[in-house]
Amino acid sequence: MRFHPLEKLINLHDNYVRQFKIDNLQLLLMQQLGERYLLEAYCPHRAHPLNSACIDNGVLRCPLHQYAFSLRDGRLLHATEEPCRALRMFELVYAGNEVGVMVEE
Repeated sequence: MRFHPLEKLINLHDNYVRQFKIDNLQLLLMQQLGERYLLEAYCPHRAHPLNSACIDNGVLRCPLHQYAFSLRDGRLLHATEEPCRALRMFELVYAGNEVGVMVEE
């Protein structure tokens, strides 16, 4: 496992959204109401970008088909078409004044 720094803590604020590419992973770092989330950057239903998804009460809603996912564990809460797999969530790692992620090499 290798640590990949993503952002300095001082730069994070509510409504922060930024996409990162690490090897073959496309990740989205978000902060809403003081909570930080790291998740896959595209919806598992039809691969729509989630950078404009809305977050409400710990639920992320894809802007394309309104699929809803729990930000606690990524599970699918609501599907408007066929069900899809859970949203991949990643654990944030704090190191000094940065936040990042551990990724297998």
